Amino acid sequence: MTSAHIVQASLKDLPVLQDLGRQTFYETFAPHNTEEQIQQYLTESFAEEKLNRELNHPDSLFFIAWEGENAVGYLKVNSGKAQTELQDENSLEIERIYVKSSHHGKKVGQLLYKKALETAVELEKKYLWLGVWEKNHRAVSFYKKNGFEEFGKHIFRLANEEQTDLMMKKMLD
Repeated sequence: MTSAHIVQASLKDLPVLQDLGRQTFYETFAPHNTEEQIQQYLTESFAEEKLNRELNHPDSLFFIAWEGENAVGYLKVNSGKAQTELQDENSLEIERIYVKSSHHGKKVGQLLYKKALETAVELEKKYLWLGVWEKNHRAVSFYKKNGFEEFGKHIFRLANEEQTDLMMKKMLD
């Protein structure tokens, strides 16, 4: 169990999100993809300009899990037009929940998920949805354990490779 606490991120946290995003994505996906694919994704997806736009988007929220002075994980949720696919006004997308591998099994992901759930309730959404790589068995199991069900698939491009994501959602009471 961790003593992490969750704080909403702001523009001043951009360098922290860049570092955390790059590290956690690399830890999660580098063993299953080429170094070239990973580096291209990290360069494009965590560029300062791109993260700046995302942090400034009124329908996107970032939250960082802190353990003391150390950022150990983060969450990005989207509503409205910020959603990557469905763009349903009744839904909140969990675009990213990533936790440093050093903190796997310490309930940081669960804390971030709880924050996503609280945000959905505050925004009066009817359901949460997300896309998760079909080969990320740890994440798929995490979401199923939290009540998500598969409702479709979509293609995620990692550099020049197409990968299949499972689309999952959880209805809220």
